[in-house]
Amino acid sequence: MPPSIALRMNHALPPEHRERLLRVGREAEFRQGTRLFEEGGNANRFWILRGGTAALDMHVPGRRPPVVETIGIGDLLGWSWLYEPFVWQLGAVAVTPLQAYEFDAVAVRLMCLDDPEFGRAVEHWVGRVLAHRLNAARARLVDLYGIYETKDER
Repeated sequence: MPPSIALRMNHALPPEHRERLLRVGREAEFRQGTRLFEEGGNANRFWILRGGTAALDMHVPGRRPPVVETIGIGDLLGWSWLYEPFVWQLGAVAVTPLQAYEFDAVAVRLMCLDDPEFGRAVEHWVGRVLAHRLNAARARLVDLYGIYETKDER
C-alpha cells in the first residue's frame, strides 16, 4: 500500500509551517543498503526524503524482517520521534541511494511546544502518517502470515 500523496509534507503542512520546519533541517545522504534505524532503537531524528527510496520493516521472531512499506520522495521517514517513549516501532533501510532532509527530534518537539499552531499541524501530519503506516504493517503481515480458509476447512 503506497503512501498517499496527501501524507507528504508538501501537501500535509501549510506553507508557513513547511518553511519553518525546513529551516531546521540539514541535507543528508545515505548509500544503498544503509540501515537508518532499528526497531527498538532511540528515535532521536527523522527525515523527509528528497530522492531515492527506503523500506520500512518489522521484526518478526524467527524470520527475516518483512518490508511493510516502501517510501519515496516527499515522504516522512520516521514517526516514533514524536511520541513517548521515543523508540523506533519499525526499522528502515535505504533501498536506493537516499537524499533527505534530516531533523533533530528534540529541536522539532521544542518548536512544537513553543508554537502551538505549528505543533498541532505537525502532530496532525505525523499522526496521519502513523495511522497509515500501522495499517500498511497490519495488511502486510496478514498478507504474509495470515491463515487462509481452504475449501476442506469449511
